[in-house]
Amino acid sequence: MSPTTTPSPAPAPAPSKAAKRGLMSSLMDATALLRASSFKEDSYVAAALPPSELRALADLRALLATHPDPISIWGVPLNPAPPAPAGDGAPAAPDERADVVLLKFLRARDFRVRDAHAMLLRCAAWRAEFGADAVVDEDLGFKDLEGVVAYMHGWDREGHPVCYNAYGVFRDRDMYERAFGDGDRLARFLRWRVPVMERGVRALSLRPGGVNAIIQVTDLKDMPKRELRAASNQILSLFQDNYPEMVARKVFINVPWYFSVLFSMISPFLTERTKSKFVIAREGNVAETLYKFIRPELVPVQYGGLSRAGELENGPPKPASEFTIKGGEKVFLEIDGIEAGATITWDLVVGGWDLEYGAEYVPAAADSYTLCVEKTRSVPATAEEPVHNAFTAREAGKMVLSIDNSGSRKRKVAAYRYFVRKPSA
Repeated sequence: MSPTTTPSPAPAPAPSKAAKRGLMSSLMDATALLRASSFKEDSYVAAALPPSELRALADLRALLATHPDPISIWGVPLNPAPPAPAGDGAPAAPDERADVVLLKFLRARDFRVRDAHAMLLRCAAWRAEFGADAVVDEDLGFKDLEGVVAYMHGWDREGHPVCYNAYGVFRDRDMYERAFGDGDRLARFLRWRVPVMERGVRALSLRPGGVNAIIQVTDLKDMPKRELRAASNQILSLFQDNYPEMVARKVFINVPWYFSVLFSMISPFLTERTKSKFVIAREGNVAETLYKFIRPELVPVQYGGLSRAGELENGPPKPASEFTIKGGEKVFLEIDGIEAGATITWDLVVGGWDLEYGAEYVPAAADSYTLCVEKTRSVPATAEEPVHNAFTAREAGKMVLSIDNSGSRKRKVAAYRYFVRKPSA
């Protein structure tokens, strides 16, 4: 039962006269062309490290060994007592996770050993004072923000856990006051935000050659820039100081015109390494950007994917098939080989929609009539839910989904998947 795609080109509309554009608009369109950042994730395998970094790692180990009290971060002992000999008299192998953690602090300080050592000690002290190892289980009264403002959801194509951040809800004044109205409320919000990061860290292997960082996707749509300035700076400072090199890539989506201004404000708080990891996507390019890093069945529905809240609790989802629709093109997806009595369920999503969609069932018998399953309708660009439908066939045949992008000149990414439940005996 293999789906086929039959493109049927249609003439594209004549281009309209270009409107006068400002400098900010031109800059934002330029940033939309960024498909990936220049950042390349570093290796934590000792054999891949240059001699200077190996020496810095050994020096940091030696500094930590002078501390009389044990130091542990993210559950990894960093200055354990000399290991007792193994059964054959040889020393026991050290915990390989420790080197991964130490390298994170070293890279955050450009391999300046004493600076990395001081940063590590401050982080350990903060974790002890904050109670970071136990904060995940606290109830801080922000249940309505879970799964909305900051949450872990799925993983990218390389296995990195993905953390989504969206602060548009704070455009509501009452919501903003409840979270950031005074110093105590802001401190409570920060305490709520830390467990999200801790869950991401717990999903990492922290081993050489393993997955050792997360992906962060930050939605800037409706974000109240002025009001959140203080909170944003504190969150950035907190995470840079205490979760070094924990983000493999940071993707900004729904980037509004004022992003350049906002970025200039927060840029002094970011290291050059952090800024090198950024990917920027303006409104309308969200799905295309996210699909580059994350499979569509793992992208939340509000961002042009197929993944709904809570869906991943039942295990990995069924993979989706990806395709593109050119501007001025009409595409037919055919799902054939459907038996009589079988039920087919399908999901379909197109990034940026603004096209027409319909579905029909074509029986195999020559003397049968084609059935309209979904009448052709316009899907607006603002649609946030994928198509989800089911049909039980009375006779053998095929399902045909039509996606008509002939009214647009824009190329769009799309994804679909289907499930067939055969008739019971």
